[in-house]
Amino acid sequence: MTPNLPDILLGQSLALAAPQPPEASGDYMAGRLGMIALLCALAAQEAERGIAARLWENQALRDLFARAAGAYDEPLAGALASAGARADEDVALSALDLANAELRRLLIALHEAVEARGDAGLDAEILTLYRAMAHARRLELPAAMSG
Repeated sequence: MTPNLPDILLGQSLALAAPQPPEASGDYMAGRLGMIALLCALAAQEAERGIAARLWENQALRDLFARAAGAYDEPLAGALASAGARADEDVALSALDLANAELRRLLIALHEAVEARGDAGLDAEILTLYRAMAHARRLELPAAMSG
């Protein structure tokens, strides 16, 4: 499971609300609060860029599927053209993540077909898209917390 922003925030709330025993103080408490602070900083980045990254990624995947449908839709039972024609209507994080999970499963199936066929051009395009997707979702450690 990849934790999403609501899960992280709920976990932080529970961690802060749970009473700690007296022996959980000193270095333990400092480390615990430091970890919660780090998660808050990462959650802030996700809140700022998460929806835009998901919208971009979902559309980039759909655009790829629309382009590849002519050559690869038959072995994938028409799924590429169908996915390529859709759009994100609900921009809630949960809805975007659900759509993204389906699109990523289809990307894996397409990539397998591309590799089996030895299509170097589309393989390179997919690998470039993987890198761009990772870059769009990156979270950076705040300088004050990185060491």
